[in-house]
Amino acid sequence: MSRFVRWTAATAAALLVAGCSGGSSGGGDDKGAATPSSSATSSSRASPGLPASLTSQKLDWGRCKGTADSPTPGSDWQCATLKAPLDYAKPEGETIDLALIRAKSTGGDRIGSLLFNFGGPGQSGLSVMPSYAGTVSALRERYDLVSWDPRGVGASEGVRCRSDKEIQAAESVDPTPDDAAEETAYFKDAADFGKGCEKAAGSLIAHVSTTDSARDMDLMRQVLGDTKTHYFGISYGTELGGVYAHLFPKNVGRLILDAVVDPAADMVGHAKNQARGFQRALDNYLKSTGQDPEEGSRKITALLQGIDAEPLSTSSGRKLTQGLAVTGVIVPLYSEQSWPALTSALEAAEQGDGTDLLALADAYNDRDASGHYGTTTHAQRVISCSDDKQRPTAAQAKARLPEFRKISPVFGDFMGWDTAGWCHDWPVTGRYDTPEVSAPGAAPVLVVGNTGDPATPYEGARKMADELGKGVGVMLTWKGEGHGAYGNGSDCVDSAVNTYLLDGTAPKDGKVCS
Repeated sequence: MSRFVRWTAATAAALLVAGCSGGSSGGGDDKGAATPSSSATSSSRASPGLPASLTSQKLDWGRCKGTADSPTPGSDWQCATLKAPLDYAKPEGETIDLALIRAKSTGGDRIGSLLFNFGGPGQSGLSVMPSYAGTVSALRERYDLVSWDPRGVGASEGVRCRSDKEIQAAESVDPTPDDAAEETAYFKDAADFGKGCEKAAGSLIAHVSTTDSARDMDLMRQVLGDTKTHYFGISYGTELGGVYAHLFPKNVGRLILDAVVDPAADMVGHAKNQARGFQRALDNYLKSTGQDPEEGSRKITALLQGIDAEPLSTSSGRKLTQGLAVTGVIVPLYSEQSWPALTSALEAAEQGDGTDLLALADAYNDRDASGHYGTTTHAQRVISCSDDKQRPTAAQAKARLPEFRKISPVFGDFMGWDTAGWCHDWPVTGRYDTPEVSAPGAAPVLVVGNTGDPATPYEGARKMADELGKGVGVMLTWKGEGHGAYGNGSDCVDSAVNTYLLDGTAPKDGKVCS
């Protein structure tokens, strides 16, 4: 089972390379502005003060050590370990280790640290930051580039919920059950995953929410010696940035939110948003190849239904199941540059060869050639289920399937069932229905929306800007394709973002880059 949420442009590019070599809104009945009854209220801002042993700790920056999932970066990069409370309600209690990475600024007029979160949730900053540094090289002149593995991720008490063998076995579970037996297997697999996460994480599983990570960010600010937090959040990182701004509005420096998660959408709303966003991207892809979107969608739906009945063979000997095929179709939609890979993969699948779609799915699922899986998707689920209070039942999911199919004939069933399966029988209650991101009194936050974004549809950016508050949320629109705008080929977007981060001058609210 896999949820396609809050991924990053940098990761999507990596997925494309891996594939070729082989977890928002858009109308309908999405929610409006979050209300105190459905969100974390402003009272959540209060928390016990942190002890000096944490706020005054000195980081021991040294050479980074690579792992199987995160290669050692070059000599420009340093790593350190930050101590943070396991439970911020008990700041004098048990601590956890958070792994940080940085490259020091190259210019003489340093502003401070610029924190990066690359989304997921669950993406490792230690893995992505060095590869993303070229995209933000202009920013390094005045900032230390800093990222981290959020709690529960990678080198920061990373959670592995299943063995490689168990992960591969679970890929045979049908994500769109067709009968009672498949439905039983689907929900048993979901419950087993949650039990595996609880066993692996122990007490940490109750303390990996977005709110916890936002508090970690403010601790980083203090330990790094910064008066204000300067931050670049991508995809899920925009939700984290919004929550941070709400909790610490007076500490907000220059914040960029790109590929924006809709803060007004609950779990079901996000699933609808993504079904809508990926269908929109697929329609644009089909148009680019000269196909009628409606007819092209029918053809792909028929292909997926055929694979559901009889998985395809691949060159590796593994079978391409329907779930893996859906993943393989979705992955190239993250970037317009990867659309040709989708064409060749679909053509091969039509001829009975699932090799290329499987390679794309394996890249998303962090599976290497030896059969080892990374843990990004594990952390993604642990964090999102820690956040999401909503727990739809099987009956509720089935009742919504017609609506999901109307939104997306290709992806609707998958997204609809996922609302019930993703956090089924989860061992921890979620924190909120929707996150609170209002930030009265904060400095301007630049919200960047891409009209063709498949994973975090454009409409969510406007909602984020509105909910941050008047005078805080500054909206910048790019009429483009792919997940995210910055570094995606628009000089207009890159210039506006760089000008704000380097000079402190935000563009006019409502600026459009075409």
